[in-house]
Amino acid sequence: MLKAMVAAALLTSAAPAFGGAKDDVKDAQKDAVDTAKDKLGTDSGAEKAKRHAKRTGRDVKRKARHAGEDVKRDLNK
Repeated sequence: MLKAMVAAALLTSAAPAFGGAKDDVKDAQKDAVDTAKDKLGTDSGAEKAKRHAKRTGRDVKRKARHAGEDVKRDLNK
């Protein structure tokens, strides 16, 4: 778990300060922490369900953000 947290911290510090890439890196960091917690298996069912719901929300937001960026890119051609 410590390795995942260190890797996530490095990814966050290397994030560009613009656009959706910054948000993608933050989401990746949170996903890495969630994955590490899942592998430990020491949390209750309610905590796990809440974490998985948040992860699903992040995935939906990420897909919407990427779709919006694609539309902007297509309009600027």
